[in-house]
Parts: sequence; structure tokens; C-alpha cells
Amino acid sequence: MNKIPMTVAGAQKLREELIRLKTVERPRIIEAISEARGHGDLKENAEYHAAKEQQSFLEGRISEVESKLANSQIIDVTKLPKNGRVVFGTTVDLINVTTDEQVTYRIVGDDEADLKQAMISVNSPIARAMIGKSEGDIVVVQTPNGEVEYEVSKVHYLA
Repeated sequence: MNKIPMTVAGAQKLREELIRLKTVERPRIIEAISEARGHGDLKENAEYHAAKEQQSFLEGRISEVESKLANSQIIDVTKLPKNGRVVFGTTVDLINVTTDEQVTYRIVGDDEADLKQAMISVNSPIARAMIGKSEGDIVVVQTPNGEVEYEVSKVHYLA
């Protein structure tokens, strides 16, 4: 299976979620199932069936998180050579060549992407266009409205 690129913070967030799922959510659902069993006939017990469904979703998520962590390639951007090149994990300041509008994005793994926090997936069109570029280079991004050109103004190697 292919390795899943992930930042140190992204891997830590997944580990914390896994611990919460196993130590908080799983016991809560087991207790709900036990309590629902005490209500009698399981065939017509909606609480029991709802709790079993929650358990199924929970176990699926636990399995998914464990798989992602097992197949992750954790990249610590602070340990990479600081040569001004855009790589996975870097934070990049861009200037729209046409409008002079400035934007900043951090390139992260698919699971970590959150546009509201300016964190974009390494597989997004803009990130793919930026990878390998250096400060001062022009990046051409294909958008639904046509091509947009950005200048890479600064590359940050932040944790």
C-alpha cells in the first residue's frame, strides 16, 4: 500500500483521536448496549439497535485511523533543508500576479486539509503546481475560470 504523507501535527491529531475513540467512545457505547439489553426483547428494542449501529461506525473509524497511522509517512518539515523550495509541509506565501492579492497556504496531507485554516491537500491543483518551485518562481494554476498565475514570495519551514 502507498504511504500516506502526513505532518507531525496531523499524525498527533490522529493518535489523540484514536485514544479518545478507544478509551471514551468505545466504553460509552458498550455501556449503552448493556443498558439497552436490560430493557428486554432485542428484536423491537430501538435503543439496542441504535447503540449497535454506533458501535459499528465506531469500530470502522478505529480501523480507518489505525490503518492511516500504520501507512503514514510522517514528514517533519523543520528537519528539511531550508533552501526556499516548496515541499510537503511548508507554508507558502503567494501573490496573485494579476490582482496583487496575497494568500498563504500550508501543504498538508489529505486528512489534514482545511481551507478555513489555509491548509491545502498536497493533491490539490494549487499544491501540485507549487511543489518543487522556489521563492520568486511563477506558479500557474488551472482553475474553472482559467489559468491563474501566482508568484511564490516566501517559503516557511514551520512546525
